[in-house]
Amino acid sequence: MVDVHRTITVRTSAQTVVEYLRDFAHAEEWDPGTVSCTRADTGPIVVGARWRNVSEFRGKKTELTYRLDRLEPGRIVFVGSNKTATSTEDLTVTEKDGTTTISYHATIEFHGLAKLADPFLRREFEKMGDDLVPTMTEVLEGLRT
Repeated sequence: MVDVHRTITVRTSAQTVVEYLRDFAHAEEWDPGTVSCTRADTGPIVVGARWRNVSEFRGKKTELTYRLDRLEPGRIVFVGSNKTATSTEDLTVTEKDGTTTISYHATIEFHGLAKLADPFLRREFEKMGDDLVPTMTEVLEGLRT
């Protein structure tokens, strides 16, 4: 299992940040590894909503189907899976004195033979987390009204 944890701080209201992040299709804008992310169902974005996410990792594209697993005030959890891996993206949003902090925690659990790659891929996933911080910061700062 690979864990990546990053903290992003912006001056956009927590409510605006949560409203934006709850639609996982926006991952195309804030996640540098995401090539495309489209809604796989219709209707309101509630727990159970699904997206098809195509990411590029090490020069190869992979598709996971993500599900909105938790949607609470200040917390959003998406779980994506395919036959090779399960990815959990847990976002906690807090606001204090006009500053919003997003705690981004991604956990990738590989299945079957892919588990053997864990130690070798950890560094690359850490770099992806590093790349996410400036991109997400810029996008969320741009939401300020």
